[in-house]
Amino acid sequence: QVQFVESGGGLVQPGESLRLSCAASGSIFSINAMGWYRQDQGNQRELVATITSGGSTNYADSVKGRFTISMNNARNTVYLQMNSLKPEDTAAYYCVATLKSTYYSRIEPYWGQGTQVTFSS
Repeated sequence: QVQFVESGGGLVQPGESLRLSCAASGSIFSINAMGWYRQDQGNQRELVATITSGGSTNYADSVKGRFTISMNNARNTVYLQMNSLKPEDTAAYYCVATLKSTYYSRIEPYWGQGTQVTFSS
């Protein structure tokens, strides 16, 4: 099994910053990529950003220039630095890791439990 420890969510005001982190552990042979998705009430889960183990990144247009994803391969940890936050960034943010749990297994996605980002009024 694969376990995740996600942290960094919380209450913010427009323009503020937050840094999310997600550490994967357990039955991990190799990680291909990690990333973040988000889901707000009534909406589908959407891509925020991904990063491969080689450092290639991909961002949703809505967060380009404001969010930065990074990864510590040695610690199986992915980070999301979120700057200039907007009310529309309110959502539960989910970490995902595409990995092989053993040498013989397929590359599959594993999801964290989510961390909430909410704007305070």
